[in-house]
Amino acid sequence: MEKTIMTVDDSASIRMMVSFALKDAGFEVVEAVDGVDALAKLEEHDISMVIADVNMPVMDGIQFVKKMRVHPTYKFTPVVMLTTESHESMKEKGREAGATGWIVKPFKPDQLINVVRKVLG
Repeated sequence: MEKTIMTVDDSASIRMMVSFALKDAGFEVVEAVDGVDALAKLEEHDISMVIADVNMPVMDGIQFVKKMRVHPTYKFTPVVMLTTESHESMKEKGREAGATGWIVKPFKPDQLINVVRKVLG
């Protein structure tokens, strides 16, 4: 069975690029436009991994990861932050919230897939 990955980003073009790369590599994809949308979709799907932006309206990626980690089903689900943020302080906030990894935009699709495969084992 394919693993399902949720991509959370307020940018439609980034979601499309991430989805295309993941689907091309054989993964199922669920898209969410912000943290609130993503939390709702966690209830509807069996998600193996999340790729989330940090800077989003309504609920940002860090808040989303904190809320996701409270959910018993998703306590240990890998989360990779895909963001333009490369400051060490922001990465530290991500780690404290429970993020597993960090990819800085712009990214290459094969780089993303390599990280996904590594994280999913």
